[in-house]
Amino acid sequence: MNEDKAARYHRLRRRTSLLEHALATIALLLLLVTGWSAAIRDWATAAAGTSTLLAAAIYVLFIALLAEALQLPLAFYQGVVLERRYELSTQATSRWWVERLKGLLVGLPLLVLAAVVVWTLVRWSPEHWWYLAAACLAGTLVLLAHLAPVWLLPLFSRCEPLQRPALSQRLVTLAERAGTQVLGVFEWQVSDRTRKANAALAGIGRTRRILLSDTLLAEHSDDEVEVIVAHELAHHVHHDIWRAMAFESALILLGFYLADWALAVAVGHFSLTAKFDVAALPLLVLTGGAVSLAFLPLVNAVSRIHERRADRYALDLTGNTAAFTSAMKRLSAQNLAEERPSRWVEMFFYRHPPIADRLDAAHAWDLARDTRAR
Repeated sequence: MNEDKAARYHRLRRRTSLLEHALATIALLLLLVTGWSAAIRDWATAAAGTSTLLAAAIYVLFIALLAEALQLPLAFYQGVVLERRYELSTQATSRWWVERLKGLLVGLPLLVLAAVVVWTLVRWSPEHWWYLAAACLAGTLVLLAHLAPVWLLPLFSRCEPLQRPALSQRLVTLAERAGTQVLGVFEWQVSDRTRKANAALAGIGRTRRILLSDTLLAEHSDDEVEVIVAHELAHHVHHDIWRAMAFESALILLGFYLADWALAVAVGHFSLTAKFDVAALPLLVLTGGAVSLAFLPLVNAVSRIHERRADRYALDLTGNTAAFTSAMKRLSAQNLAEERPSRWVEMFFYRHPPIADRLDAAHAWDLARDTRAR
């Protein structure tokens, strides 16, 4: 199970992630308390002339590019150096830079648009902006869940209909048994970037499709693929995607509500002139980050409950404990998963149960089935 190697790998990933968040927090605080945020606002206003909307967009773009510059060294370490050190990456360095640039070109316009929409709502309705903005972002989550497999995924990965008719039909039949309609089964090309394996049921409604990474197909038997897909089907059968989006929307609402209070308190400080002062953006981000951190253990705990239920559903649907067990062990080795992380690590970093817990649960399910059979 590569426990020692996996523990070292994930420990380094966690440290990098914590450092990245710490640097982002310090940078946002410095922007506020030093008055640099207000200075950038003044520069953006001068550059935009009479357009306050353009000034807001320029400010957000500058801050986003600054954040990218700060995060880039750690992102390179995590995405290139660490992955190669532990023999998980198959990606050329030039390809990593291209993918990073592509992500920036896709993400920056969306980020600027979202920030400008929020800023416009604060300016338009200083008392009620927080729930209007939360409603807009909640709607965006639903829209992205529909459109991501169609528009966004093809920008980063090649997906083609699976050229294994027997397996494809088997998985479509499995989805029908689960009462879930799928557009089809697609092979997800990731082997030119990573040795890790993955599977997903992406999209909602008419865009829903089964995605199987080529790395998964190369290493796993059809029985193992079937039980992995059964797990993914469970999330749709139990409406876990909608539950997750509802929970995320509630956190966004709470974050904006607290941000509204923080903005009201901050006016007159840090050279902020009003709630809708775009220079207050770091404060809004810090408030949202604090809410996310405070609720992270709960979010992860709920996710692990859903994952355990999905494991049970996969076993109920396929009845194949041997395939489930071998699939979990193979995925653990292929993805370099930790077998038994500490409780604190599980609370703050794990949205799935540790692999040892999943195997123990499968063994208990098998024993219970044998007991019922007698």
